[in-house]
Amino acid sequence: MLSVAVLISGGGSNLRALLEAASEPDFPAQVTVVGADRPCDGLAHAEEYGIPSFVVPYTRFATRADWGAELAAQLDIWHPDLIVLSGLMRLLPPEVVARYSPRIINTHPAYLPEFPGPHAVRDALAAGVAQTGASVIIVDDGVDTGPVIAQERVPVLPGDDEHTLHERIKPVERRLLIDVVRRHATQPAATAAPAPAPLPAAEE
Repeated sequence: MLSVAVLISGGGSNLRALLEAASEPDFPAQVTVVGADRPCDGLAHAEEYGIPSFVVPYTRFATRADWGAELAAQLDIWHPDLIVLSGLMRLLPPEVVARYSPRIINTHPAYLPEFPGPHAVRDALAAGVAQTGASVIIVDDGVDTGPVIAQERVPVLPGDDEHTLHERIKPVERRLLIDVVRRHATQPAATAAPAPAPLPAAEE
């Protein structure tokens, strides 16, 4: 059974979909912990499903590296096989990415490498494209630059605005995420969790 940690910042709609999938008896993975960078509505999904959670508030740390060190310390308690970023609105520090790579994945509401960044749906509409999409990637040190492991096109319809287009992309994102987690769980060699490398000590 693959153990999954999910990191969120907001409502956690992808988290909710993953929890629903994991509640099925034949799903080969389970969410073991949910973490957040601030108190947020999505933590209620973890509570509803009886999943432990933690919050590492970004604003309480002097540097991103210090925040990342504490985030990693919390994750290490649970020894996750896979870490899913589900709307986490913070870039992970390079030390954290290196510690868990390639076992960190993220979803994105565009057909990467098209329209990276936090305004992907808005950018697609501004570009006037006929189609955009959804992607699941392995997280690296860049902004939505990691290797793509699943993606699918979504058409842009006449009259679409940012809300309507995003609402059509979200179900595709969730389905791709669930499929990727299932694939990881059924390929043990690809998801084996080596002992994490030590993080450098936080600066005083």
